[in-house]
Amino acid sequence: MQGRAIAAAVTPLLNDGAEIDEEAFAPLTAFLADAGLDGILALGTTGDGVLLSPTERERAAELFAGARQDGFQVIVHCGAQSTSDTVRLATHARAIGADGVAVIAPPYFVLDEASILEHFRSAAAACQPLPFYVYEFAARSGYPVPPNVIEWLREVAPNLRGLKVSDSPLDAVRPYLLDGLEVLVGFEPLTLEAMEHGAVGTVSGLATAFPELIVELVRERSRMAQEEVTRLRRELEPLPFHAAMKAILRARGLPINEEVRPPLRGLRPDEREKLLQVVERRVIRT
Repeated sequence: MQGRAIAAAVTPLLNDGAEIDEEAFAPLTAFLADAGLDGILALGTTGDGVLLSPTERERAAELFAGARQDGFQVIVHCGAQSTSDTVRLATHARAIGADGVAVIAPPYFVLDEASILEHFRSAAAACQPLPFYVYEFAARSGYPVPPNVIEWLREVAPNLRGLKVSDSPLDAVRPYLLDGLEVLVGFEPLTLEAMEHGAVGTVSGLATAFPELIVELVRERSRMAQEEVTRLRRELEPLPFHAAMKAILRARGLPINEEVRPPLRGLRPDEREKLLQVVERRVIRT
């Protein structure tokens, strides 16, 4: 089966991150589609999602969905602190004709299994019949989703399609590689190994700026591409990732500003210089 390559898309912003840059959504979506990706995850970790208001998130989802080409999927991350906001966003994603919904476990409070299950069940019901994905990322939610909760969710959410699992190393991903569910990894260096164990591809933050590289990684299962994503992750790790992805897109000719929503920060001049050296090496290598 051909692997799935999905970008965790940035959200274009203006005015020091205070406003959505509506004019930039169509060029960004076309850039990612033309590179051969299967689609995007909008408003996730790379997309500043939890820092935007529900109204802003709804508008951004509309802009992404309205700009997609035939066959290019827009999956909307609808995870929020409260179940009511999550349900609101999932309901909206269904109404605008999104191609799927993903939800991360709510951060801050460490919830018990019954609470987590009910939260996901409510979100899945709100977007039904859209495919529903649990977004597992213990480093961001503050705790892992127990695998038995996923099994219980299968019984009460007929539209559960799979998971995005951004944990690492592979041993942290293994419990979620459940028969009959799509698993997309978030940490790109694990992609090929995870696919050997049943994962179907990646939802990649790097893909928002280097979509061709992630297409090569997943479609060709290229070891050279794996080495490249590992190197890029290592070199970009010290930098503010959101601003870095936007700066790379701008350097590649996209009308994307570097603005991010505070408390995320932009690049310092020395960081921007280092980043552009990384981009130049990547372009030369390509």
